[in-house]
Amino acid sequence: MTAKTLAEIAAILKEIHASIERAVPPLPADTNLQEADAFVWHTDPAPHLQPVLKVNRVDLSLLKAVDRNRDMILENTQRFAAGLPANNALLWGARGMGKSSLVKACHAAVNATSGAKRSPLKLIEIAREDIDSLPILMNILRAHEERCILFCDDLSFDPGETSYKSLKAVLDGGIEGRPENVVFYATSNRRHLMPRDMIENERSTSINPSEAVQEKVSLSDRFGLWIGFHNCSQDDYLSMVDGYVAEYGIEVDPAVLRASALEWSTTRGSRSGRVAWQFIQDLAGAKGVVIK
Repeated sequence: MTAKTLAEIAAILKEIHASIERAVPPLPADTNLQEADAFVWHTDPAPHLQPVLKVNRVDLSLLKAVDRNRDMILENTQRFAAGLPANNALLWGARGMGKSSLVKACHAAVNATSGAKRSPLKLIEIAREDIDSLPILMNILRAHEERCILFCDDLSFDPGETSYKSLKAVLDGGIEGRPENVVFYATSNRRHLMPRDMIENERSTSINPSEAVQEKVSLSDRFGLWIGFHNCSQDDYLSMVDGYVAEYGIEVDPAVLRASALEWSTTRGSRSGRVAWQFIQDLAGAKGVVIK
């Protein structure tokens, strides 16, 4: 056997090895849920949970104009943390009205009141692009005792995507079912998680239009809680601003604050919790106040 032949064989074996690595996903890394109370799920280079030592969130008391929504999510989360039945929750509606902030704030509030009588509730964020890997994550969490909130922010599906079918099976209906220690919270601007024209297109092109539409909207039916968020009034917006000013000790004349806040919202073309927070960021910077 010549040296050239050996080199050719080595090259072929190298290509085969690379093909196997691409075809077989790497094993998930060992998971220790005691490392933190919050994690981010990553699939690259191997599926793993990355601990988050400091979560980007605001205190529950600072979320204004969402009292009923707050109470619904908080009560559901408290029940789940206590080992009682709880629903998957879909927080949908107007952008910037505190949907994701509410999930993170409720998680913190429940853990703050749990004391030593139970293990802290875990918050695990999964990106929309990684929804296909949910079965892997579910199997990892199924082997743990800790109770976990899976959280997907800005969940929606575009025409041609099929990963929503995997999500349906994972949430409710798969042969294994959702693990008892897992609940799924998602936020979206869309009530049915899909654009209206996608649903209408299914209706117009299907042999049985009603069945096609049911297939598309049945995903949202997997969420026992549908919690709608709507644009806030001017009074609610100003209440948000006042709450932030008081919380961070920003000294400003009330009349000037009101005029500046309204001007800010006018230039943004909307009033919401996000706009109020952006205004406070600008105001605090101008006043030399550090927000922690």
